[in-house]
Amino acid sequence: MKYRRLGRTRLEVSEIGFGAWGIGGKQWLGGSDRSSLEALERAFELGLNFVDTALAYGDGHSEQLVGQAVRNAPHPVIVATKVPPKNRIWPASPSMPVDEVYPYDYIIQSTEESLRNLGVERIDIQQFHTWTDAWTPSSGWRKAVADLKKSGKVRFFGISVTEHEPDSALEAVRTGIIDTVQVIYNIFDQAAEERLFPLCRQMNVGTLVRVPLDEGGLSGTITGETQFPPGDFRESYFRGDRKRQLVEHVAALRADLASVVGCVPEALAEIALRFCLSPAAVSTVIPGMRRRATVESSCSLPDKGPLPESVIAVLKRHAWPRNYYQ
Repeated sequence: MKYRRLGRTRLEVSEIGFGAWGIGGKQWLGGSDRSSLEALERAFELGLNFVDTALAYGDGHSEQLVGQAVRNAPHPVIVATKVPPKNRIWPASPSMPVDEVYPYDYIIQSTEESLRNLGVERIDIQQFHTWTDAWTPSSGWRKAVADLKKSGKVRFFGISVTEHEPDSALEAVRTGIIDTVQVIYNIFDQAAEERLFPLCRQMNVGTLVRVPLDEGGLSGTITGETQFPPGDFRESYFRGDRKRQLVEHVAALRADLASVVGCVPEALAEIALRFCLSPAAVSTVIPGMRRRATVESSCSLPDKGPLPESVIAVLKRHAWPRNYYQ
């Protein structure tokens, strides 16, 4: 495993982190607590030292599993979690008053609940789970961040940026209050490269890349006949004609990759994750992991080094702007 500096925090985080949404158990179906704990344990054995969870993931269940695993880890593990919007509305909208989404007392109470779930005295990175820059001038969230840091209950604070809107937190980053940002970045959604990544480098803000495989779309395993369990998040994400669209885009991507000498287009998931590690602004990539096999394949990627420029050039041509979260 290789490690990178997480912006001004000076924390050294593994290039591959553990995305813990799926182990919450409510929106990603088909797993078990036992397999989730085994996956976390194996990840730590392989040198992974960063886990991203949230209070909203299974109403705290993901945090509880992460806390259990971290307490038994063979080395210190950096844990990031999130304050859910009080109104439980994703994504954020500029028309929402910040006092209805992140009032001061609520931020403090949510953090206390996460501390209990994780079984720790201090959260390494607390994040707002939604954001719009319309809230940036408000004083309540700023005071909550300052007070939580002063109390020692939170080391650093970040923002989980709105889906497919990487510019929605630029002003918050410019305040100097935000230590990290978490953003969607993958072969299909490359928009963060335009303004967010350069600003994060300028402000020395750590960058966490989520959804590197497009919720499974870039895993190379989804076909037009793929069926997800009823109630599974992916059933909605890939609803209607979306699987057909995905299959066509993935086929075109693989065909292009086949033209590059030495490239194995069948290893699409590997290529997709290595693509996300290519920008210098990226600190860590957090694919969702629930099984030991997924952990082992993902954690082997840093040993393979950066993607050749010839491959990156091909991938750059396959940006596909759209929003399947709507």
